Amino acid sequence: MAWDEALLETSAQRPFPVFRTYSWSMPCATFGYFQRWNEVSEWTSLRPLIRRPTGGGLVSHAEDWTYSLAVPPTHAWYRLTATESYRCLHEWIRTAFVRMGVFPELASCGQSEGPGRCFVGAERFDLLWRGRKLAGAAQRRNRMGLLIQGSIQPPPAGVSRGDWESAMQHVAGETSGIQWERRGSEAPVERRVAVLAGEKYASESYLRKR
Repeated sequence: MAWDEALLETSAQRPFPVFRTYSWSMPCATFGYFQRWNEVSEWTSLRPLIRRPTGGGLVSHAEDWTYSLAVPPTHAWYRLTATESYRCLHEWIRTAFVRMGVFPELASCGQSEGPGRCFVGAERFDLLWRGRKLAGAAQRRNRMGLLIQGSIQPPPAGVSRGDWESAMQHVAGETSGIQWERRGSEAPVERRVAVLAGEKYASESYLRKR
């Protein structure tokens, strides 16, 4: 979470978006910035339970594929409405899966069965596969940029994470003319991550602030 927030804070310093994929060292869960700790802590036994910098609902991270997209305010994506950026993101993911022989579809309307829990039911433009929600995401937009955090679960059997990441890059190039580059971490970002991780995301007062 500290990495994603640091990428948002520094996104205005870049002329390009940053797409980041990551995994978890242990099963855990994240929950939306505006959710109440007392509620979400009753919905899952997974710990640690971490407040995200984005909105949205409770998400378990056991075997999912997690990613984020940090968009600078000068980029066209930043000017999209929240609904349109959500649709564009999941259309990108959908096309990447189609490239690998998996055929999910965008939800045409909400099917919410568990308010506050991201993967119980579905919202409009979530990604569905075989009747279940495959991909969901949450956003935060401010003057520094746009941050989208998303999860894919459960990943389709027979599809590797590496192949999905490669497909995401190829689709971006084919449909939007975007050429992704692998980049190392930046020293100022690393320093900010260390501060956020130690002073914010490891703080019980922040995690339980609502």
